Amino acid sequence: MKKYFLFSCTILTSLLLTSCSAVETIFKAGMWWAFILIFLGIGLVLWIFSKMRNKN
Repeated sequence: MKKYFLFSCTILTSLLLTSCSAVETIFKAGMWWAFILIFLGIGLVLWIFSKMRNKN
């Protein structure tokens, strides 16, 4: 019974979610995380350079 329930849930999910919408959602989330991480990385580098400049 458990095996059939898991199989039916898998089939139902694959029919309801098209692959294009799933891939689109993954890429949108990845794009925003990339923007956030790039912005934080640039900010961190600028902060480190400003701290090094103040010591000299």
